[in-house]
Amino acid sequence: MIARQLSSTLRIALLPALLLPAVVLAQPHDASVANHQPHYFDIADFDMQPGDVNYAEHIAPIMQRSCVQCHRPGGAGPMSFLSYEEIRPWAPVIMYRTAIRDRMGAMPPWYVEKDIGITDGFESDYSLSDQELAMIQAWAQNGAPRGNPADEPPPIVFTEDDEWALGEPELVLRSQDMTRPAVGPDWWGDIGIVPTGLTEDRYVKSIEVREVNDIPQDQGTNTVGGRYIFHHMTYQSGVLSEDGGYILPDSTVSWPIHEVGRNADVFPDSAGRLLQANSALHLQAAHMHSNGRETTGHLEFGITFFPRGYEPKYSRRGPRTGNGIDLDVIPNQANQELSNYVVLQEHTKIMAFEPHLHAPGVRMCLEAIWGHNQFTLNCVGYDHNWVKQYIYKEDRAPLLPKGTVLRTIAYMDTTEANPNLADPRNWAGGGRRSVSNMFIDLGYSVTMTEEQFQEEMAIRRAQMKDRNEYDVGCPLCWAPVPDYSSSSDDD
Repeated sequence: MIARQLSSTLRIALLPALLLPAVVLAQPHDASVANHQPHYFDIADFDMQPGDVNYAEHIAPIMQRSCVQCHRPGGAGPMSFLSYEEIRPWAPVIMYRTAIRDRMGAMPPWYVEKDIGITDGFESDYSLSDQELAMIQAWAQNGAPRGNPADEPPPIVFTEDDEWALGEPELVLRSQDMTRPAVGPDWWGDIGIVPTGLTEDRYVKSIEVREVNDIPQDQGTNTVGGRYIFHHMTYQSGVLSEDGGYILPDSTVSWPIHEVGRNADVFPDSAGRLLQANSALHLQAAHMHSNGRETTGHLEFGITFFPRGYEPKYSRRGPRTGNGIDLDVIPNQANQELSNYVVLQEHTKIMAFEPHLHAPGVRMCLEAIWGHNQFTLNCVGYDHNWVKQYIYKEDRAPLLPKGTVLRTIAYMDTTEANPNLADPRNWAGGGRRSVSNMFIDLGYSVTMTEEQFQEEMAIRRAQMKDRNEYDVGCPLCWAPVPDYSSSSDDD
């Protein structure tokens, strides 16, 4: 029965997973889709035996934490995983897709590589540990036993309130309705102004963007994009003009881009974002697509605020890195590497890393070059079907001194092994369409004064036991602390 539910292509892809023993395989991170090896583990390395693993005690908690927000009726996932009966037929697929871990096609879609850079420093990390992968693999290979149903966690009951991943917002703004035909070319354009109605300045703690459309919740789709018509939305806010027709140019505030599959934005306590009195959102650049069904939908922006009186510690934005213009991506070649370099003019704290590539993209890395030292801060896989933002925890965010060279590296694969490509024979330069290319880190950073920089490093040093402990994101943490008390006005 399982075989009938899988396409022949997927069955072929699963054969290596089903035939290999549960052992740890080397992980080649050469950004070639064809060479990527799944992460398989031996459950015995975690002092467990395959027969010890069952759904009730081991698998169900993993699914509830990392899977069912999408894999439920009306969710983005193509099938529901709310019960053992629903999950059991998909056990071999779950084993294979979770073992991909940090490349396109992995589930859950969290692609941070766990063996390089800052590996434990992200908010809302729902990725699976080595032991959790080992349990899934042992369970699937042992026939996916249920165990005692009485040991299963209570089922999660979803309501309309759960449609917001961050909970009910304080303010909900709505775009106009847009309709796309069942089949048609992609469309880009400005879809107008959305007044906020605010009568006072407020600082935003979180913003979540969701699409609401008329696709029936029980209608299955083969892709995430099949449930939506908005591919992405670039927008900003600002104070409305007197006639309410536009936002004043000198008042604009930028916001993270909304994209299909992207997580919500929660801003750090030190860097809330301003939404002014008498302001509006300007939905200036929508990219819309057809999904095989005539669909009408709109975007909703769910916003929560910091308490009144809050003031952010940091308000100046750092530079954006990448190259979205003069790109040269040649056909039929894996492991193509593109680099962008930015010299930091101020002390900088990187708050979030958000790789943005197009269909050929498979990986992006962020490096900090300080003097003769070169630090890999993070590398993450990329899947154009599931764009993700990785928000650093406040006490793990990279602290980089001015003068640091920030290098962003993109890796492309234009061979037939990359399933996202329309045609691997085509050369492509930069452009807005998915068949063209982009190379941008859409994350954000803040700049710091010397006093703020030293204060942040002091907090970071206090977390480390001694000088034998090193924070790759803080290259000057153990440098001598400057003594400013002896400085004079004549210095």
